[in-house]
Amino acid sequence: MLADKDRIFRNLYGRHDSGLKGARMRGAWDGTKAILEKGRETIVNEVKASGLRGRGGAGFPTGLKWSFMPKQIGERPHYLVVNADESEPGTCKDREIMRNDPHLLIEGCLIAGCAMGAHAGYIYVRGEFIRERERLQAAIDEAYEAKLIGKNNVHGWDFDLYVHHGAGAYICGEETALLESLEGKKGQPRLKPPFPANVGLYGCPTTVQNVESISVVPDIMRRGASWFAGIGRPNNTGTKLFCISGHVNKSCNVEETMGIPLRELLEKHAGGVRGGWDNLLAVIPGGSSMPLIPAGETGCDDLLMDFDGCAKHKSALGTAGVVVMDKSTDIIRAMARISYFYKHESCGQCTPCREGMGWMWRVLMRMAEGRAQKKEVDMLWDVTKQIEGHTICAFGDGAAWPVQGLLRHFRPEIERRIDQYTRNADAHGAVREAAE
Repeated sequence: MLADKDRIFRNLYGRHDSGLKGARMRGAWDGTKAILEKGRETIVNEVKASGLRGRGGAGFPTGLKWSFMPKQIGERPHYLVVNADESEPGTCKDREIMRNDPHLLIEGCLIAGCAMGAHAGYIYVRGEFIRERERLQAAIDEAYEAKLIGKNNVHGWDFDLYVHHGAGAYICGEETALLESLEGKKGQPRLKPPFPANVGLYGCPTTVQNVESISVVPDIMRRGASWFAGIGRPNNTGTKLFCISGHVNKSCNVEETMGIPLRELLEKHAGGVRGGWDNLLAVIPGGSSMPLIPAGETGCDDLLMDFDGCAKHKSALGTAGVVVMDKSTDIIRAMARISYFYKHESCGQCTPCREGMGWMWRVLMRMAEGRAQKKEVDMLWDVTKQIEGHTICAFGDGAAWPVQGLLRHFRPEIERRIDQYTRNADAHGAVREAAE
């Protein structure tokens, strides 16, 4: 369990002042000038040494991503873009940072901007986040007034920060679709290469990073990379915000150490599974786009909540949006509901995604009722494989994985319903024949 002294997000629940005065009392903006004076290379190397991996879903090493930015600033300016388009079902961590501890994000933007040679940053906020955007903008205004950011600020690195409010499209959480939207165009993913580090916002070198990833950087620089690297397991270091929802006794957001066992996480912070641990059916460990993991000895019983722990069970940590499902869940209908969400949110640019999303949803709805044929189970698996890895962005993968998780672990339930529906249909047919 994470020690209080190691917590980064000390106002996660909004019990204290979210403004500049409260942030400074919690340690924000302390020694920022000295951090920036270390220079770009030192900051990037420190983030690399910390082992920090992106908290937005992909888990790519943050320091390595920053190092892709050109070393020299040429005719094209460098940009930092913060992805605050938190639209993944089951995920609600970034909104709490913007609402309750926005100065951690703002200070992180300044440090990251300096590390990348960027004098401007944009925070792209999800369309539904109204109050969060207002709270963030108020904090940015405070930072400007106190000369912490902006031109000729007290830290010696000119840095302007802008908030852009999106229109509520899930696909804009994909970094290149976000850049398209930020430029005022339709939010559709770009073909890569070129990658944003070379051709990003307005055709300039750009790094797109998640809110949580940026917000932990000031503490890493203040406390040292070895402190952050000492929490969790190798390749899975640091603290993590977990969003726990579903069939638990107390849904919550909590900061915990990476690699905490799922059972410990749920029982210490969420009051345990509704009806007890033995009533658990399955868990989605990282937001709706990740494959579910079933209960039992080969599933949730030994699940460690980090990148490698989830990968061991053919899933992924993703955003750490933990969705708990007990035995009252209609698991097939639940996955059909998730499929409908992805059908609705597909940008329609790629044929496998545009056509495959609706096809998967319709088949799953029939399977939920038993109105399918057993041969369609293999056909559905085949279609998910034709979608996965064959689209411009990872949206197709994220829509196919939940279906694959269902087929991998709950195929017997699908076949049982088909058999039951067939028996019922035969019985009704026999009754009709007898009546005639």
